[in-house]
Amino acid sequence: MSRPIQALIDLSALEHNLSVVRRYAPRSRVMAVIKADAYGHGLLRAAEALKRTEGFAMLEIDAAVRLREAGYRQAILLLEGFFAMEELAWIEKYHLSTVVHHHEQLAMLSAYRPRGGRLDVFLKLNTGMNRLGFTLEQFSAALETLKANPAIGQITLMTHFSRADESDGNESIAAQLQRFNAVAKGRNLPCSLANSAAILRYPETHADWVRPGIMLYGASPLPDKTADELDLHPAMTISSRIIAVQALKSGDGVGYGHMFRADRPMRAGIVAGGYADGYPRHAPAGTPVLVNGRRTRLIGRVSMDMLHVDLSGIEDADVGSPVTLWGKGLPVDEVAQSAGTVSYELLCALAPRMPIVT
Repeated sequence: MSRPIQALIDLSALEHNLSVVRRYAPRSRVMAVIKADAYGHGLLRAAEALKRTEGFAMLEIDAAVRLREAGYRQAILLLEGFFAMEELAWIEKYHLSTVVHHHEQLAMLSAYRPRGGRLDVFLKLNTGMNRLGFTLEQFSAALETLKANPAIGQITLMTHFSRADESDGNESIAAQLQRFNAVAKGRNLPCSLANSAAILRYPETHADWVRPGIMLYGASPLPDKTADELDLHPAMTISSRIIAVQALKSGDGVGYGHMFRADRPMRAGIVAGGYADGYPRHAPAGTPVLVNGRRTRLIGRVSMDMLHVDLSGIEDADVGSPVTLWGKGLPVDEVAQSAGTVSYELLCALAPRMPIVT
């Protein structure tokens, strides 16, 4: 019998969450972000569930090629662009779009001689994220360089927001939007600005293309709104079972380092699942867990293959009892918050050994 831990990927949840995107941004085309193996959900699996989007966005050119070879004809955008001249032939061959965000990319594009096609580009403006993109002073010259290049097809203008997820980020968003509009105004070019948080909170940013990421997978990008409040359904549920039960006396420690000691007689369940499966090792005692559908807590230090849970008050729990580590009934956002991280990290950290079921 196989080890009981598994990741259930709910394709219908992905489809539903896409409908939520369209509800918030009905006049925009959707560029579904499926980087990092679709946030751990599986590239081709997620693409099939999201096939009604107008485009996909990712980092890896090999993943983009896999999508094309699997038959997807939507726009496919490389979010970090290209890194070497040789990649431009692949971008042309597979009709990919690429972000352009620095002068070296402009120089490579100017030197490239296409074999008959033209390259669609997203020209990125740094409006305050200070990560990728041309400055306000550089942007117009970069745009004119692209316009003068016969190898370039459609040009889309883009930026990325740094504080769209914050409840007090209005001023920051307004400032970034003002900077973007200052260079986009009158250009008559398509634009792309909004990530998941901006889609939900700032309709004035929706423009021609929106780029939803985390919301597609059923987690909330907003710290003051739960996924349930936003009508987002979890697309990944990590489930396992109790494989042993220990009866603890008052003062007994559990796990490596005895980071938890019982303050009374209690039962501890040992769950098949640890940091080698993708569960965060730094999750502290008190991190929520479901056993037999009832909420309890993690106790002790997470080890490579196992973790401990408190079975107090769950008298029917025993070897074989089902456990949910996050997903349906237990939002990944809650687990992430308890572990001092974000849902993105938990979803993307799913280990290769984790069995996937749909």
